[in-house]
Amino acid sequence: MLHLRALCPAERTDAVLEALRDCPGVAHVVLLRGAAVSPQGDVVEADIAREAADEVITRLYEQQLDRTGGITLEVLDTALSDAADRAEKEAPGESGDAVVWQELVSLTGEQSRLNVTFQAFLTIACLLAAVGVVTDSPVTIVGAMVVGPEFGPLAAVAVGVVLRRWDLVRRAAVALAVGFPLAMAVTTGATMLGEATGLFSAGNLRGEHEVDFIFEVGPYSLIVALLAGAAGMLAMTSAKSAALVGVFISVTTVPAAGYAAVAAVLGQWSRCLASVGQLAVNLLGIVLAAVLVLAVRVRSKRFAASPRPLPNG
Repeated sequence: MLHLRALCPAERTDAVLEALRDCPGVAHVVLLRGAAVSPQGDVVEADIAREAADEVITRLYEQQLDRTGGITLEVLDTALSDAADRAEKEAPGESGDAVVWQELVSLTGEQSRLNVTFQAFLTIACLLAAVGVVTDSPVTIVGAMVVGPEFGPLAAVAVGVVLRRWDLVRRAAVALAVGFPLAMAVTTGATMLGEATGLFSAGNLRGEHEVDFIFEVGPYSLIVALLAGAAGMLAMTSAKSAALVGVFISVTTVPAAGYAAVAAVLGQWSRCLASVGQLAVNLLGIVLAAVLVLAVRVRSKRFAASPRPLPNG
C-alpha cells in the first residue's frame, strides 16, 4: 500500500474527504484541522492500495491541491488492519500490475537530470568500459554496465513520448546528448594518456577478444535492446526495481561508448564506427520497447492529456 498526505486549503477539505470516501481502495483516513503551516490549511492522510492511487491522485488534482497545497506519496512496507485488507480487495486490478503515473513521471524526471552526479557516473562507467576493452575483461565490462546511469533518461524519453510530456523528453534528451559525448571525451583523453605512457598500444585491439561482442552489431543487438527496454519499463512501472540490474547488464550502451573512444585513439576506425552503431541501436531499441510497453499500460487518457510541467533544475 501507499501512504498519502495531502495539504489542502480549509475550503477544499470537505471535497477532498468526499473524494477519498468515493474511491475504492482507501483506508485509514485522518484529518488534522489547521495542522499545515506552509502552505496554511488542513492535512489529510490516508493509506491507499497501489492500484487505486492513480484515481485518487486524479481526484486530488481536480481540487488543484498540486497548486494550492501539496500531495506526497510513500510506500508502506506493512499495513496491519482489516480496513487495509478490505481496501486492497475493493481496489480494481492487481497491485503488481498497477501504474502510478505521477510517481513514474516524478521518478523518471529526477533520473533524467543532467547534473554532476549523473555525469560522474556516466564518465566512470565509460572509463571502466575502456579498461575492460584494453584488458579484454568481460567482468570489467559488466561492471561498467551496472554503473552506467543511462537507463533513467531513456525511460524518461519513453514516458514523455507516451504521456506527451515534452518537457520530460527535452530534459532527458539534453542529458543524453551532453552526457555521452562528454563522457567519451574524457575517456578519449584517458586513453591518449595511457597510450603515451606505454600502458597499452594498438595491439591490444588486434585479433579476437572476449569483449568483441561490444562492436559486433547484428539482429541480436536490436533484439536484446528491445527485451531490455521492455523489462526495464515493466520494472519501473511495477516497482520491481531489482529487475533493473538485469537490464543494465544486458545492454551495451556504455561499453560501446567506451570502446568507440579507445578504438578512435588507437586508430581502429572500423571498430570505432561499429561501436557507435552499437550504441545507437541500443539507445533506439530501449526507447522503442519502453514506449510500446507504456502505450499498452496507459489507462488514463485524462492524465496523459493534462501534462504538468516539471520543476526547473
